[in-house]
Amino acid sequence: MGTAEFAYNNKIHLVTKVPSFKGNYGQDPQMGFKERKKGKFETAEKFIEKIKKIQKEIKVVLEKTQEEIKKYANRKWKEGKEYKVGDLVLLSMKDHKW
Repeated sequence: MGTAEFAYNNKIHLVTKVPSFKGNYGQDPQMGFKERKKGKFETAEKFIEKIKKIQKEIKVVLEKTQEEIKKYANRKWKEGKEYKVGDLVLLSMKDHKW
């Protein structure tokens, strides 16, 4: 992994408040060299559950943010009139270039 990619993936996301690396792998990236820990390691099942929990929390935050952005973007949107085949309409040609 390149330095720029590492820095980007280790940066806390503005919306989720979780780095991309932690969201994908359930832990912060290892920086430098560390001795191996002695003792008990978490089981694969616990590790997977931890990742699923983090990803579920991220998904909830992203969906909430998406709804807020949608509401903001649509605040001035007005529903247009529905036309049916055969309706008579007036068409302005003022912006049409001949």
